Amino acid sequence: MAWHFELVAGPFTFTEGPAWDGATLLFSDIPNSRIIRFFPKSWRWEVFRTGTNESNGLMFDRDGRLHACEGGGRRMVRYDPDGGTVVLADRFEGKRLNSPNDLAIDRLGRIWFTDPRYGEKRDDMELDHESVYRLDPQPGGGWSLRRMTFDTTRPNGLLVTPDLKTLYVAQSEYGDNRNRELRAYPILADDTLGACEVLHNFYPHRGIDGMCLDDEGNIVATAGWEKSGPGPMIYVFSPRGRVLGTHPLPVSPTNCTWGDEDLRSLYVTTFGGYLFRARTDSQGWVIFPEL
Repeated sequence: MAWHFELVAGPFTFTEGPAWDGATLLFSDIPNSRIIRFFPKSWRWEVFRTGTNESNGLMFDRDGRLHACEGGGRRMVRYDPDGGTVVLADRFEGKRLNSPNDLAIDRLGRIWFTDPRYGEKRDDMELDHESVYRLDPQPGGGWSLRRMTFDTTRPNGLLVTPDLKTLYVAQSEYGDNRNRELRAYPILADDTLGACEVLHNFYPHRGIDGMCLDDEGNIVATAGWEKSGPGPMIYVFSPRGRVLGTHPLPVSPTNCTWGDEDLRSLYVTTFGGYLFRARTDSQGWVIFPEL
């Protein structure tokens, strides 16, 4: 079944990080350092939070607490309902993070996140690598930070499978002879990552930005653009990387998540600051809220 995308909000500036809270859809308006909330039943939106340091990826944990990658603030945070902000990590081995981009929270409450640096400004970078990290909750409420990948250069969207056996990473470095790949890393028994398998190579076109999982374990990903290749697209991949479906969009997508009460609507943020929605023949899988 073809998915028909309808515009539901925007334009804003540059939207990212959609996250469903059970009744409304939150997403980042990055340049304006704010989070917008869309109400599907009344077809309206409001500003949910300001001063977010160019927040990008957003995700709820199993308890419904909202976490964010503050790319401009170069830190990982949790936003509390009272308006407070809890900093989970802003340095690795004493050096400032690059620009946290996207995150995935697994069944054990561990927060995996990517830390690339996109754009031309790189002279303030303190780390000499762009990696995937994991925040592990500690007794007493703290967190330990661990570097997980040693072969990524511009990691972007990422996912952890419900069985905790696979980490999917979008390696999306642009330029000649740079890798634009959907990668699958096995999560090994010793809690390290094995060598990645490239499930799909997008080069020389735009690769994956963000992605989510459906309840059958398929990867639903935002990729492509107007400049080359097949154009802006939602791709559906099997866990082994087979392309199961493609669904065109009018503008380049940045990220996606499932929403509405039955988790059968796909919400997509885009270049140009739009929010689109499509009713689908699939059902999403999310940590929160569980159906």
